[in-house]
Amino acid sequence: MAEIKGNSTYNSARHSTYWQQLQTLAKQPWSLAALFEQDDSRATCFSMQAGALYMDYSKQCIDEQVLASLLQLAESCELSIRIDALMQGAMVNTSEERAALHTALRLPEDAQLDIEGQNIVADVHQSLSQVARLSERVRRGTWRGFSGQAITDVVNIGVGGSDLGPLMATTALDEWADTEIEVHFVSNMDGTQLDNLLKHLNPETTLFIISSKSFGTVDTLSNAKTALSWLLATAKLRAGTEDSVLRRHFIGISANSEKMSAWGIHPEHQLQLWEWVGGRFSLWSAIGLAIAIRIGMAGFKALLAGAHSMDEHFAQADFAENLPVLLGLLAVWNSTFLQVNAHTVLPYDGRLSYLPSYLTQLEMESNGKSVTQHGDHIDYDTCPILWGEIGSNAQHAFYQLLHQGTQQVSCDFIACVRRYSGQSQNAPLQQQHELSLANCLAQSRVLAFGNAALQESEVQVASAADKYKYYRGNQPSTTLLIDELTPHSLGALIALYEHKVYVMASIWDINPFDQWGVEMGKQMAESVHQAMQQAGESQFDSSTNQLLKHIQQLS
Repeated sequence: MAEIKGNSTYNSARHSTYWQQLQTLAKQPWSLAALFEQDDSRATCFSMQAGALYMDYSKQCIDEQVLASLLQLAESCELSIRIDALMQGAMVNTSEERAALHTALRLPEDAQLDIEGQNIVADVHQSLSQVARLSERVRRGTWRGFSGQAITDVVNIGVGGSDLGPLMATTALDEWADTEIEVHFVSNMDGTQLDNLLKHLNPETTLFIISSKSFGTVDTLSNAKTALSWLLATAKLRAGTEDSVLRRHFIGISANSEKMSAWGIHPEHQLQLWEWVGGRFSLWSAIGLAIAIRIGMAGFKALLAGAHSMDEHFAQADFAENLPVLLGLLAVWNSTFLQVNAHTVLPYDGRLSYLPSYLTQLEMESNGKSVTQHGDHIDYDTCPILWGEIGSNAQHAFYQLLHQGTQQVSCDFIACVRRYSGQSQNAPLQQQHELSLANCLAQSRVLAFGNAALQESEVQVASAADKYKYYRGNQPSTTLLIDELTPHSLGALIALYEHKVYVMASIWDINPFDQWGVEMGKQMAESVHQAMQQAGESQFDSSTNQLLKHIQQLS
């Protein structure tokens, strides 16, 4: 095991000779078509498997020299020591002076990780026991609303990581749902989601989960307040009390027990978070209660086990065979050295419809930074702009730009190999699945090779004069194939991207675990809201003052 040092003593990748080598290599003209013509074994050399995940990165603009330099760059910034620091609870979140121990959330029960003399694994599994207890009460119908009826619907109220993670995982794993209880998600503070949902729910059989690490997020608490008012309007008609409604219809998940109690959450219905759990890394914690309710605790634990298997791979595998390390280094090569400043995630599986949104937060909130951990201004590109969509939808939305636009965009194609197999009654669905896989492979091929990918026997190749049908190709991509989508393989996939983020941050020497960039706007909103409710001139910039005046005139 590598010796863990303080963050201030880590070597900087920016000042290594390998950084300079990569800058030089990036200047040469890169052609994916030429790279494949020069090396018949390219696909074999640039592919790797870990567990149920197979990664082909041969369509990236790299060769063996670039890969070697990237691996040496990782060594130059002591990535091995940084990984150990993450896993063992060192202060990797430097600006907030705390650990980032999402990996501890999926450690097996017999593991031990002492932080300041406390075995936090025991604390984690105590919290998981509470998740199991509460989720089983709901699933078995023994949790009753204020009128004595069993719960039929659960609404998770959260925002950011308290919404995107459970929403993404619950949607992806809905085939594993073994209960008729429906799980819904509300995040937007404008009330639209909640209003539309409440029109169709029965207040006597609806349970709300308020998920907020601080229990002070205005988006979440505004929705929770509206939900409480909705319940009380019915409960009062049936002689219910506010205390009964709060006790029977609300669960709180937070690191702030005092605020949960002040809001009215019953102590037995409070689930604990810790300050060392970042919101966008929290679905493995009690924040995953909605997942456990929908697919059962066994399925939720399989999700955790899948993530833990990727943790072990990340911590133990040689960098040249380490999926998160390779994925992170490729992202650095594209963004920092080739200056490909846009990245899209393209899952060819409808079950992964929320994965792009989840990864948008994970990567851009983590690595959208312009200063190092030491506060120095960065003179190189860090996190690219990231977006995505289900592949078949994306083909009819923004693939036009990918194929014929002026922007270079790196792509992650994600697909599941097996689906509907062994089900003779689902032959038409199996054919659709194969068609989806074919589109996934075909699109990555055309993005890489452009018109050169087309064969005379397949389609008439556009003439040189027909510029409207010209595909330039040379768009870099990685293809991730999942043997089969299960709770375990989904856990591994999510952990893969978490660790990719950490690798990128280590190379860039930034802190991926804070998010100060979102704080000022929220603070400013409080001042603007006060001004909105008051008459008279506001003391902001002329644009904001004018917009406020227009709003007040129409209110």
